[in-house]
Amino acid sequence: MTMPLGYECDTRFIAAHHQPAVLIDLALSRGIDSHQLLRGSGLFYEDVTSGEARISPDQFRMLISNAQRLLAADDSSFLFGQRLLPGHYGEVSHALTHSASLQQALEQLRQFRALLCPLLTPRMLHDEKQLHLFWTDSCGTGEQQRFITEACLTAVVALTRRLSGTRLPWRFHLAYAQPRHIEQYWVHLGEELAFDSQMTVMSLPMEYLHQPWPNASATAGRVALQASQAQLEKLGWSGSFIDQLYDHLHANIRSPLNLERVAQAFDMSPASLKRKLHKHGTGFQEQLDLARKHVALYLYQMKGYSNEEVANYLCFNDTTNFRRSFKRWTGLAPSGLRQLFD
Repeated sequence: MTMPLGYECDTRFIAAHHQPAVLIDLALSRGIDSHQLLRGSGLFYEDVTSGEARISPDQFRMLISNAQRLLAADDSSFLFGQRLLPGHYGEVSHALTHSASLQQALEQLRQFRALLCPLLTPRMLHDEKQLHLFWTDSCGTGEQQRFITEACLTAVVALTRRLSGTRLPWRFHLAYAQPRHIEQYWVHLGEELAFDSQMTVMSLPMEYLHQPWPNASATAGRVALQASQAQLEKLGWSGSFIDQLYDHLHANIRSPLNLERVAQAFDMSPASLKRKLHKHGTGFQEQLDLARKHVALYLYQMKGYSNEEVANYLCFNDTTNFRRSFKRWTGLAPSGLRQLFD
């Protein structure tokens, strides 16, 4: 039986009175006119306050674009992030509030990503010493990706501080150049920052993953969790189509992968897969390169593989060809890598 495809950039499932309303309220508090803010989004303010409207990721992205332009302030994404989690999104927010530990909170953030963070997908890696959290684009965030990334990083820092009762010593690698508003990073994320990295990753010593959090209610959390699972089942999927594609490529990274084979796995024609990816502002080779890049970085920096071992793992015929591809993915030769998962 074919798995149902996940949501796409034009799927209307995001409750307008949840995450979008957080951004709307921030903008209104700074004197922004609601008509200007919602222009082009297909929304009216009355739709939001009705509690019934559902919008697509594309509509949400338009709202974010308008807010960026109208607010014109370096702290907007960080203040948005401060307000995002656990949020006031019904049972899923209650479940997150009653997480017993960081591990449980991050697992719920991943499991209920369609309800809690529909634009970027949280993914977790860990070794014996460090936990690493990174995000992949769920449905084509385009020019708003850095704004959304800054909000997601801040949201996790604020959530873990609120629920653990202390500020955890997160360290950050950012996959872009240091912005001029660096002081906002210091205020909202801390000073353990490294820009121009190969991926955007936030890391923490593993000892914090299982430490019990003080105010969790196991009973209230269990009830809210069951209700959240029912809500997710009603949607019919837990993530986006782009999430599913990334997961498929990652899981089959050692197999021969091309457009035709992957399209067949998703029970569609190659032309249909190309159209679907184009709609999301991406392409098959870009998605395959992203999965290969992430696997290569993991093997180099968490497993200590050599060039030859990584090339062999990714089924490259020769190391020279692999090095050329790796430089295309990252802008660097393998010898130029700085430590990412530290």
